[in-house]
Amino acid sequence: MTTASRDELKALAAEASEQLADASAEQSLRWAVEQFGDDLIVASNMQDAVLIDLATKIKPDVDVLFLDTGYHFAETLGTRDAVTTVYPRVRIINARPEQTVAEQDAEYGQRLYERDPNRCCHLRKVVPLRATLAGYSCWITGVRRVDAPTRADTPIVMWDERNGLVKVNPIAAWTDEEFNDYIARHGILQNPLVGEGYLSIGCAPCTAKVAPGADPRSGRWAGTSKTECGLHA
Repeated sequence: MTTASRDELKALAAEASEQLADASAEQSLRWAVEQFGDDLIVASNMQDAVLIDLATKIKPDVDVLFLDTGYHFAETLGTRDAVTTVYPRVRIINARPEQTVAEQDAEYGQRLYERDPNRCCHLRKVVPLRATLAGYSCWITGVRRVDAPTRADTPIVMWDERNGLVKVNPIAAWTDEEFNDYIARHGILQNPLVGEGYLSIGCAPCTAKVAPGADPRSGRWAGTSKTECGLHA
């Protein structure tokens, strides 16, 4: 990690939040790479490689964080593997939970994701994320303001108090049209499930197809009040 203290990183994030409030994805990513070098990681749920593509244009050997929960669709794992072919210099960091699915079932009972989805997400996503981010000073995410009402005020650069590092959201301001246009123009790798109607892909037991015209995230934890897994909220 960088030798900067927590307070220094927090101050850096506050300053950058103002200076880069209207920055393009390239500008914010270039700032992050210049500031942190190898001390940053790009997070991806492997729904697509948009953020990875943007990051590798500036840092081809960037670390990419994938939360390997043990519940992913085969197509998601296939997309992860394809990333290493399309972007051979990236290093995939597979963050895994402390327990396998079988070990979790033995301790908490089967289908914890149905009975207590918040706890399941905490064990299989939040805890591994925190453990991995502890080795970095900056993480880069693909969060966009149009994703959900809870993300409407997402800044380009911010201080992540929960995880204790700088968080950069380069495409926070992108509309769906801009996002889809980037995929089309650059031929970006995309999870095949998107074409089948899965517009927000997470763990297989908690992800459903989205009805035409519905909120893309309505397919996550359908039938419950849950809207976030706890990584960004």
